Amino acid sequence: MMNALITCLAACLLHVVHSAPTSVSWCYHRPSCSYVAWPVIAEKYCNGTQQSPVDIVTANVQANANLTAFTFTGYDDNATLTEIENTGTMIQVTLDHKKMHVEGGDLPGLFASTQFHLHWGNGSATPGSEHRVNGKRYPMELHIMNKAERNGSVPSDSVLAVLGIFIEASNDTRRPESWKTLTSYLAKIASAGDKTHVSDKLTMDDLLSGVDRTKYYRYLGSLTTPNCDEGVIWTIFKDPIKVSRDLIDLFTTTVYINKTSNSPLMTNTFRGVQPINGRVVMSQRAGDDVIGVTGRALPEGGVSGITRVWTPPPRLQAFGEPPELSTAEDVGFSIMSPNKGSVHPLHLTSVMRDQPPV
Repeated sequence: MMNALITCLAACLLHVVHSAPTSVSWCYHRPSCSYVAWPVIAEKYCNGTQQSPVDIVTANVQANANLTAFTFTGYDDNATLTEIENTGTMIQVTLDHKKMHVEGGDLPGLFASTQFHLHWGNGSATPGSEHRVNGKRYPMELHIMNKAERNGSVPSDSVLAVLGIFIEASNDTRRPESWKTLTSYLAKIASAGDKTHVSDKLTMDDLLSGVDRTKYYRYLGSLTTPNCDEGVIWTIFKDPIKVSRDLIDLFTTTVYINKTSNSPLMTNTFRGVQPINGRVVMSQRAGDDVIGVTGRALPEGGVSGITRVWTPPPRLQAFGEPPELSTAEDVGFSIMSPNKGSVHPLHLTSVMRDQPPV
């Protein structure tokens, strides 16, 4: 029933989702045209009731068994990232949509991947993601834009499905290699309107390394920039991409919002969260059945030393009922990952319920 409702809603809203140029002048950096003003200057959709981004409250997430794995085609092709551009509001990479496709995951058909762009704050220490999960934000967020195909072509009024991936700061230096390659182009597109061909052999899979693309949230929303068209099928992956702080910082120290000599740097390129207005966010599992565990791994677990395990939501199998732990003490448990089916024996030193991951 829920699947039918989502499909119906998406179909009813198809006609408003297109790639036509915006009819208003908008920005991120001036109060007169920043996202706070968008409902006024782009009132047709930006003050709608199904706007994005949203704060995903995991306790309210509902289960949908139809949210199966995606099939990605061309994401391993190293000639599909064709051009990178400074639009004046974001950094955007054009994709070869004839080679890159995504389907499955309860999407209504085959979708062509047309471009991806990024949103960020002001350096790796400042939140810049658009979506939130239980109020948490990340330094950056990547959006892959996908349009529904019809008879092998991509009409301008196609349904849009956006794949959103958080980017988390790591303490490595100039890592991963794929993001070192991508950020090497920023100096070539420092001013608004600059664009250049992507000549390096770089794949979308390279950029998404470390992300489990079988774990995600789904909801119906809008574009996050004017005209804020609604009817967009949103997928937000639970795992972030890990990128070193120095590479994240390049986005806020290298590119500018226009061509003038006194142009501001491109920073805080995100829209604030919008009211959920009764919309349902879905995932493969419902709610927030998460338990954090701190423990000392047994030798046969293949890990030594102190291990912190966080597998949302894990299934805990006790060797007998655990006592209430008022002080640190060892308790035998095994933890089975619901995704990989592996069992890891642990000696627990503490059990923490309803605590955020660290």
